[in-house]
Amino acid sequence: MKEEYDFSKARKNPYTNKLKKQITINIDADTIDYFKSQSKFSGIPYQTLINLYLSDCAEKKRQLQINWN
Repeated sequence: MKEEYDFSKARKNPYTNKLKKQITINIDADTIDYFKSQSKFSGIPYQTLINLYLSDCAEKKRQLQINWN
């Protein structure tokens, strides 16, 4: 191990803006089953798929449209 390291040419981690935060959320079993089936089809973990879907909604600033009929 070196006595001293030179970080003068280091660059900032480009992924620091995309850090994930663990939360607890209640999701219907049918919804989880849907994303799990999509996971088997795509090969992407279902939690990642849920995150991608929600991130896409937030990025595109989609507004909720709820009908209580």
